[in-house]
Amino acid sequence: MSGEGELTGAAAELAAALKATMRGAMRMRGRDTHLGGSELSYAQLELLLQLYERGELPAGELAVAARLSPATVTQMLDHLAAAGHVERLRSSDDRRVVVSRLTPAGRRLLIAKRRAWQRRWAEALAGVPERDLRAATRVLTRLQALYGDSEECPREKP
Repeated sequence: MSGEGELTGAAAELAAALKATMRGAMRMRGRDTHLGGSELSYAQLELLLQLYERGELPAGELAVAARLSPATVTQMLDHLAAAGHVERLRSSDDRRVVVSRLTPAGRRLLIAKRRAWQRRWAEALAGVPERDLRAATRVLTRLQALYGDSEECPREKP
């Protein structure tokens, strides 16, 4: 017997599947702390993606765009610059501002990672009818409100 307001049936199954998916994503992010020197974390890839999509940015704007703290972004940019994936330079608009931008090597790395991620998505979703994918998108878009995310449609990650 279910209590008042308790999910049942398909809604309960969806909630359980979403929780399991979120736990998997959190485990993936948790593994980032154990990466070797040349490997990139999910958060670092997000920084590269922001630079790819938006062009050169100051660290503060990059932190807001990637939803990370400025101190974390500065530390990540140090690592990414040392690895040759980003470069820092003075803004052409305001010489007092330092911006970061992708290097050609960083762009190649991001594109390769993005293609690999897209292949994994395609494999995971192979055989799922398009109508089901569209329904899943509508449901996930509605559920974003639970987490305070007001974007209209989820953005694909690399």
